[in-house]
Amino acid sequence: MQLKKFNILDFDIDIINFNEALNYTLSRLEENKNTHIVTINPEIIESGNKDKCLKSILQSADLTIPDGVGVMLALKLSGIKNATRIPGVDFAFNLLKASTKYNYKVALVGSEDKIINKAVENLKFKIPNLNIVYCHNGFFDEDEKKIIQNELINLNPKILLVAMGGKKQEMFISEIKDKLKGCIFIGVGGSFDVWSGYVKRAPLIFQKFGLEWFYRLITQPCRFKRIFPTLPLFMIKVIISNILKESDGSD
Repeated sequence: MQLKKFNILDFDIDIINFNEALNYTLSRLEENKNTHIVTINPEIIESGNKDKCLKSILQSADLTIPDGVGVMLALKLSGIKNATRIPGVDFAFNLLKASTKYNYKVALVGSEDKIINKAVENLKFKIPNLNIVYCHNGFFDEDEKKIIQNELINLNPKILLVAMGGKKQEMFISEIKDKLKGCIFIGVGGSFDVWSGYVKRAPLIFQKFGLEWFYRLITQPCRFKRIFPTLPLFMIKVIISNILKESDGSD
């Protein structure tokens, strides 16, 4: 499958719908190819542009899907009208559902013990026959990280979901990626919190209009500093970038 990409502030984003992204991922599994999937949003882009190491990891991803509504707005402002938002939490859940058909081994790393354990319990209830072979919290030092990596290498899961927050989860994936074979790697942020039930998802009306970020903001005011001024600055940079592209005749 040939992926169509569009560049936003130095990051290539795949213009792909939900089913296409899922089918592409499953085809990579069938071909036994390692696949790093990034669910990108303005926060990650801004972090990447401030951190060369993170930027390199993000830019080398095999599939970069637009998660945040800010990225969707940026694509539309750039003339991409057929882009589809693919929420990472939904994409990962549907990948887990599809994995049961082939009994693919699944590993989860991240969050607190009580959260990841409850997430595993709920996932197994909602997805019968889900083959979770490993889970570990996201709080460990360098020595324990090596132990976790060795345990994952021995188990060789086909899907590894990492929920440790932006940079940490992508760094963890980068370090383990070449040590596993035919595995899908996805940084899933707060997905374990949602699956565990400790954090409620936004009502469907908010999800439908891509306003989950706004729901989280009004229910968790502490997130305000994360979104502002990041989101407005991101949009300003996109607008300036588009103006510069038009002025020099770039596509």
